[in-house]
Amino acid sequence: MKPRRIEQLAPWALLLATLVLWQAVCSAFKVSEFIFPSPLQIADNLIEFRAEIAKHAWQTFWTTMVGFALSIVVGVLLGFLIGSSRLAYAAVYPLMTAFNALPKAAFVPILVVWFGIGAGPAVLTAFLISFFPITVNIATGLATLEPELEDVLRVLGARRWDVLMKVGLPRSLPYFFGSLKVAITLAFVGTTVSEMNASNEGIGYLLVSAGSAMRMPLAFAGLVVIGVMAMAMYEFFSVLEKKTTGWAHRGSQAA
Repeated sequence: MKPRRIEQLAPWALLLATLVLWQAVCSAFKVSEFIFPSPLQIADNLIEFRAEIAKHAWQTFWTTMVGFALSIVVGVLLGFLIGSSRLAYAAVYPLMTAFNALPKAAFVPILVVWFGIGAGPAVLTAFLISFFPITVNIATGLATLEPELEDVLRVLGARRWDVLMKVGLPRSLPYFFGSLKVAITLAFVGTTVSEMNASNEGIGYLLVSAGSAMRMPLAFAGLVVIGVMAMAMYEFFSVLEKKTTGWAHRGSQAA
């Protein structure tokens, strides 16, 4: 079997081995579903409550995508502003770092007061938790442009704007796509946290409802759905990254 094929099958093989071991442990030790449900019990709940889970999953998905889209727009614009100016980088970057250190769950009660219970706080929480990686990576890609290269381009008649648009931005694309893969998973976390506290729809709400009713298999089913959605979007951006910036990855020519 080719190494490339082995690499593609490795995650699925590891997942299958984990599920088999998980099921074996639960069956061998007769673990109660109220403590730690087995994969089969989770699968049964996924099938039995598929309509209800699908409804909540769609709510979580579209709110996450809206918040994530906002984070891309704001992150790219803010990252371009910070990375294109040394003064802006020195002034804004420390403040951005301090803001990112704040727990985003603490913003949920404030957002509820401002926007009420529902999709609004979930969208904004997804945005707040996911725009920082995009901003930082865009800013880093622009700010780390080699001074020698910039000097050569200016000698050849390029203006600062030309350097940023024709060299800086293309150079930042690998950073950008790398940040998208991180940010999309964080966006799902933000949405779920908000739904657990300030919504009557979504997977976060389903987790709280199932947990309070001691229906652990259903709660785990909700976690599985969140994981699948996040993994699917991560893989989507991975494929988009390879198609768009394959030149920046080692071994891409051979592949």
